[in-house]
Amino acid sequence: MQKIIKLQLSSILSGYILIVTVLSGCVSGQLGKKNSDEYKNGMVVSAHPEASKVGVEILKKGGNAVDAAVAVQFALAVVYPNAGNLGGGGFMVYRSSKGEINTLDFREKGPAAASRDMYLDSAGNPILGKSLYGHLAVGVPGSVDGMVEAHKKYGKLTWAEVVKPSIDLAEKGFQITKSQASELNGLHRNFMKFNPDGTALVNLDGTWKENDLLIQNELANTLKLIRDKGRAGFYEGDVAGFVVAEMQKGKGLITKEDLKNYHSAWRKPLTGNYRGYKIITMPPTSSGGIALIQLLQSVEPYPLKKWGHNSDSTVQLIVEAERRVYADRATHLGDPDFYNVPKNQLTSIPYNKNRMANFNWSRATPSSEVKAGEANAKEHEETTHFSIVDKEGNAVSITTTLNGSYGSLVVVKGAGFLFNNEMDDFSVKPGSPNMYGLVGGEANAIAPNKRMLSSMTPSIVEKDGKLFMVVGTPGGSTIITSVFQTIINVIDFEMPMQSAVAAKKFHHQWLPDEVFVEKDALDSLTTEKLKAKGYKISSRGAIGRVDAILKTKWGNYQGGADPRGDDKAIGY
Repeated sequence: MQKIIKLQLSSILSGYILIVTVLSGCVSGQLGKKNSDEYKNGMVVSAHPEASKVGVEILKKGGNAVDAAVAVQFALAVVYPNAGNLGGGGFMVYRSSKGEINTLDFREKGPAAASRDMYLDSAGNPILGKSLYGHLAVGVPGSVDGMVEAHKKYGKLTWAEVVKPSIDLAEKGFQITKSQASELNGLHRNFMKFNPDGTALVNLDGTWKENDLLIQNELANTLKLIRDKGRAGFYEGDVAGFVVAEMQKGKGLITKEDLKNYHSAWRKPLTGNYRGYKIITMPPTSSGGIALIQLLQSVEPYPLKKWGHNSDSTVQLIVEAERRVYADRATHLGDPDFYNVPKNQLTSIPYNKNRMANFNWSRATPSSEVKAGEANAKEHEETTHFSIVDKEGNAVSITTTLNGSYGSLVVVKGAGFLFNNEMDDFSVKPGSPNMYGLVGGEANAIAPNKRMLSSMTPSIVEKDGKLFMVVGTPGGSTIITSVFQTIINVIDFEMPMQSAVAAKKFHHQWLPDEVFVEKDALDSLTTEKLKAKGYKISSRGAIGRVDAILKTKWGNYQGGADPRGDDKAIGY
């Protein structure tokens, strides 16, 4: 009997140890036991479940990461119209399974008729809303050209195969989510103001409900022309005619010549290092890549892991780094085709070490005392990001946007897609803050055929020459800090991908001189310690909406889909 009791006790203890071991593995994520939500063959993480499904089906069909990316981009234009787009632009960071890297800039451009002071009144002050809403706010779209160029260079399946899923979604319709129903109902009046003849996005009685079917026939016809004629299906012919007619109706600036002359640009990737990891990110016209590397270099000398996630020391250090980096952004960053961006100096370790030299632990550094460093903005939160890895290990990180939620609110009659309002991303008046409080300088002043500065920060991380992470987010001025915090959440705080994405975030951008904090991001003691040093803490809603993929040490893919939205990670 005693022997039986001992055996039972031994079994109970063994079971307890097993449970503890499994739980430890779940907590440590990629550093412990394998996560049950890991996949071997590939993964897509995007802002909408339908778009993620489209991407995975392309991968299962034998397509590579770029094929899936093109399909997801077009699908998002259908199912996520507030940020997915044909009429916007963005950036792509690419890494092949063999380690080849490249970046594609398909950011919008100012029309040829754009002028430096086009949004100022006679006294030289910005006219409220003029660069934000309506036809004059629209930059020349780059998304379609970008997808054509990406597929031409790296695609495996036929062009028709990758465009087809978006046509099906537009023609047959899809069930809108609860949040989409709320957004569309809330924008009913504004949509009717800019689209008096109606649009597929407008339910005439203004009462969309969750799971209602949204069918977009005009958009389907545009996608068919893109399928059949490629770039010419959008930038020439019927669609170009619809665009110009819409511009003329609303006194916009884009002409057929603007459309025909638009071309995206392949650019040399920006790279940096952080604690033995290689960061591959976007160079200008994005400000995000430079700022991300600056932030990582600024905090690397300090023991973040020892201090802990969102502790007072960690938060203070990061805020002071962000303050200096955003000051640099305001002065030194713009379209490299128009302005000599000092990217080598800005991303050098000595430069950023020197920038942090006057950091004082005892008090906040007032932003009025922080100027841009001596070296030879703006954007709405309704951007979207998706991360993709295929079976071979090719990886794509794409961030794309209309700028504001649903862009300029103008739907192109006959073509069914939304125009962007990206002209507001220029410095409408250099030195004056934009809708996010971001200040821009002469480097980002309006000029014909110039690309406006962006905060978008699609990035890929390597470890020991192998793929480690694919990451990016929407969030306007908070994009850079959200990507930065997600990376250190994994590297420094050893979080699994989903936890790193979901973790509460904070943000500082030099001006205004406030620390914006998500609810429950900081405990009360930390908040009081920071306030006592002179930091102004302001609560705000969601910061970022990160979609990311982590490659575990077992070679599997672990997704992080941001719970702040309808985002979905799907692997196979």
